[in-house]
Amino acid sequence: MADVKDVFIEIGTEELPPKALLTLSKAFSDGIVAGFNDASLQAKEVIPYAAPRRLAVLLKDMPTRQADQLVERRGPAIKAAFDDEGNPSRAAQGFAGSCGVDVADLERMQTDKGEWLVFKKEVKGKATQELVADIVSKSLSALPIPKRMRWGASDIEFVRPVHWIVMMLGNETVDAEVMGIKAGNETRGHRFHHPEKIPLSHPADYAKLLKETGYVIADYAERREMVRQQAEAAAKAVGGVAHIDNNLLDEVTALIEWPIAVSGSFDKEFLDIPQECLISSMQDHQKYFPVVDSSGALLPYFITIANIDSKNPDAVRQGNERVIRPRFSDAAFFWQQDGKVTLESRREATKKIFFQQKLGTLFEKTERVAELSQAIAKQLGANTSDAYRAATLSKCDLMSDMVGEFAELQGIMGRYYAQRDGETAEVADAMQQQYQPAFADDVIPASMTGKILSLADRLDTLLGIFAIGLKPTGSKDPYALRRAAIGVLRILIEGELSLDLKALLTIAAKGLSNKVDASAAVDDTYAFIMERLRAYYKDKKIAGDVVDAVASVNPSRPLDFNQRVKAVTQFRELDAAEPLAAANKRIGNILKKAKGTIPDAVDTSVLVEDAEKTLYQTILKQSETVSPLFADAKYTEALSSLADLRADVDNFFDSVMVMADDEALKNNRLALLQQMRNLFLHVADLSRLQ
Repeated sequence: MADVKDVFIEIGTEELPPKALLTLSKAFSDGIVAGFNDASLQAKEVIPYAAPRRLAVLLKDMPTRQADQLVERRGPAIKAAFDDEGNPSRAAQGFAGSCGVDVADLERMQTDKGEWLVFKKEVKGKATQELVADIVSKSLSALPIPKRMRWGASDIEFVRPVHWIVMMLGNETVDAEVMGIKAGNETRGHRFHHPEKIPLSHPADYAKLLKETGYVIADYAERREMVRQQAEAAAKAVGGVAHIDNNLLDEVTALIEWPIAVSGSFDKEFLDIPQECLISSMQDHQKYFPVVDSSGALLPYFITIANIDSKNPDAVRQGNERVIRPRFSDAAFFWQQDGKVTLESRREATKKIFFQQKLGTLFEKTERVAELSQAIAKQLGANTSDAYRAATLSKCDLMSDMVGEFAELQGIMGRYYAQRDGETAEVADAMQQQYQPAFADDVIPASMTGKILSLADRLDTLLGIFAIGLKPTGSKDPYALRRAAIGVLRILIEGELSLDLKALLTIAAKGLSNKVDASAAVDDTYAFIMERLRAYYKDKKIAGDVVDAVASVNPSRPLDFNQRVKAVTQFRELDAAEPLAAANKRIGNILKKAKGTIPDAVDTSVLVEDAEKTLYQTILKQSETVSPLFADAKYTEALSSLADLRADVDNFFDSVMVMADDEALKNNRLALLQQMRNLFLHVADLSRLQ
């Protein structure tokens, strides 16, 4: 059994970017593991560590050296390696030279394709200790760091200055340099509580030693859970519940090494301000956890996570309370000032802000969106006045002082201002809902006006950007068009809006006509949006071939597309699904190869075999049954009924020669098969099912 030891690597730095810490940790750990894998070395367990001033990884039970390997290179065939007199050819000599040996030292290998020259050599495996430094260096250089920095007089670059490096194999220090720093076995503790060096005798002691001696919780997940529990306990102590945003929890965890929760309070008079303003200020600017009651209403408390265990926690509390007061005072001032004018009165200011240079100002965009919203509302039988009004006011809150200071409150403040101005609930709610869904797991708008506005706004953006030639390329998507497209599909599907997407884009093109000829971009934009359905259904664990089957018949209403996907998904669970899918594929191939024009109708006088007569009668009956089901988009019921064709289809192919010598007979049978295939094509192309 190979000798194994723990490998430990730590890169000690200045404070790393908190929002990038987890990404850097994973990339570093993955790079180290990949490096050892490439060297044919695998650890039994890999444990990454990540804290503000360190990236580390522990690899348990790593073999202490590579296994010896037999290197084998195949050269030219014997026929090409020697002439008729047995003298080596240039090919043989060149191959031997590239291997560093004479032709006489090469061996022969017999295969089923002939005999070949072959070079074999046993390569001794290297000691793991010799490989560590190079693996670490390559992993560090491959980290996803957009902008690296230099420090001191060195040319070495990294995301932050590096101060120490630990590299160990078992209880031995790896004798090597990385990033110009000699590796050692000494880590560092907390910047303030224990800045001294901490000798590490064995890799497995690292996390425990730092925790008990160095005031550092090196394990990210453990530290994150400590932050969460402490925040919840502190909030409970003041009679509330900690409002914990997961992104903020991650960021706070990446900012501290030794979490200590401290509760603070603020004047109750600030609660007169919309609570989203206060929560935004606490979370985004101060990294505090707000405290709410059981109903979600904000309480006059907050929880901050200190990075030191202060001997005077009251001083920490009071310092944070002093910091939050002026920010809340600013929010109160903005709320009061913004209330002096109506949301509508801010429309004039949107004429000075460009949405996009070629597509005009925000004012012009809202005018287009208003017309499109009104058209959509009319198609849906919704309130056209609310839809138009919501669209015209949709970007006005961007001109307010509050949103100017807290950009993340766009839409939210629009709702508050619309309510204060006396707008209808539908219009007010749409101000906020226009931005939904904002991310992958976000909800779609709840109100009909919100759905309409969100849809119209996205369609105008998508078509407009495509029309001016700025569609996404590769990973670049500066206008977030992929996210906008997914939003369009989710609103149409999950919002159960039976709207023709291509028709909507055609209407949107008319609105853009005074800026750009968008009609030429309708097809590309439509294809781009519909292509996102593959990602949408992949997230829902729907088989790709089901999506392909439906996409093949190109339904232009995403809601209708979804109903077909559900129907085909259920259909493929039936016993008849596989043979009927195979039959559709066979029929499709036959029809493709057929020469000449296939008749539209079957001539019953040319039906000869009992099997084709029976199939024809069954198709007629099925057509009568499923036609009204297709009209009502009851695709599941229709496919369930069409499954009854299985026996007659099987019998037809067993008994009937489709490509008969008699031209009339052949064409009539092709028409029969085409008629049957067309029944299924009302839903999907089942031949695409695997």
